[in-house]
Amino acid sequence: MPRYFRILAALLSVVLAASCSLPRGAALQSEIVNESRSSEPTFQVMPVTRANMAAIETWPATGNYRTFNWLGHSGAPDVNTIATGDRVDLVIYDAEENSLLTNPAQTSTQLAGLEVDQNGMIFVPYIDNVRIAGLTPTAARSAIQRQMEFVVPSAQVLLTVSEGQGNSVDLAGGVTRPGIYPMPSRNYSIMSLISAGGGIAPAYENPVVKLLRGGSTYEIFAQDLFKSGARNTTLRPRDIVVVEEDDRSFTALGAAGTESLISFPKPRVTALEAMALMRGLQDSRADPKGVLVLREYEASALRADGTGPNRRQVIFAFDLTSADGLFAARQFNIYPDDTILATESPVTRAQTIFSLFGTTLGLTRQVTTVAN
Repeated sequence: MPRYFRILAALLSVVLAASCSLPRGAALQSEIVNESRSSEPTFQVMPVTRANMAAIETWPATGNYRTFNWLGHSGAPDVNTIATGDRVDLVIYDAEENSLLTNPAQTSTQLAGLEVDQNGMIFVPYIDNVRIAGLTPTAARSAIQRQMEFVVPSAQVLLTVSEGQGNSVDLAGGVTRPGIYPMPSRNYSIMSLISAGGGIAPAYENPVVKLLRGGSTYEIFAQDLFKSGARNTTLRPRDIVVVEEDDRSFTALGAAGTESLISFPKPRVTALEAMALMRGLQDSRADPKGVLVLREYEASALRADGTGPNRRQVIFAFDLTSADGLFAARQFNIYPDDTILATESPVTRAQTIFSLFGTTLGLTRQVTTVAN
């Protein structure tokens, strides 16, 4: 019997030693937030409830957060006007004998491919340069014919315009058919351009539409753009439009359904939606009272009066076993570069210890049997 107790004591000591560093997939909540109870913590722990959600919502955004600056819809005359770089074809009719413009075998003469120069003019024989930039094709024809009548009173002018790059927009990517598109009118909208390009590429889950105009860049989520006609901005010649995939993401770790980098599938994602994207919590391991969101703030965001974080590193803690915690998680916005950690349940650790103890006890009985 003394030998039996010596064996049991030795094996129990092994179990107790092992329990200090049991293999686990995530930390316990108490292990992570333990430092917050020290006299000089290096991070802040903020339990999230419905009572303090209003205050937390006023805290600054973090990470690769998109603060979009977009142009609203601005109407323009639904007509096309001639611009620098456009090409003009003229057909001048004159049935008079001994015409300056035609010969006896023909009643018209053609002037094709006249390019509108930087001054907005084209050269027409006998009447010199004529300014037509900014005019509609009808107005430009009338202007040319009035000047032509001083030279050939019986002349009739027909004018057609082919848009040059100065009267077009560039759909650079993210659609089925990217390319340079002539503007059919000055009231050409960005939605019409995307439609002409075959629509946004179906592979994009949460596309972002960019408008490059001069030295400025404007961005908006495609989902937000399509929600309101007030955002269907009117394009200008030489605008560049490109559609890109949203590059924001957050990290999922711990006792969740998946541990990975998760992209934002829509413009805004709440903590509760993020848990769904993580495939929920593992029933056998996770602590629903210990879901943590780790976030870092800029030093300029720190506040001592509660209107902002008091440490650059903040841990937001959620208790998903209560209605209060669930509703708070439903309102809490996840920001890019956040880390969501599903902590391990203390019960799991206890079960592991008991399992080891049971295994050890069984082994002890076998050793005792052999010894006897």
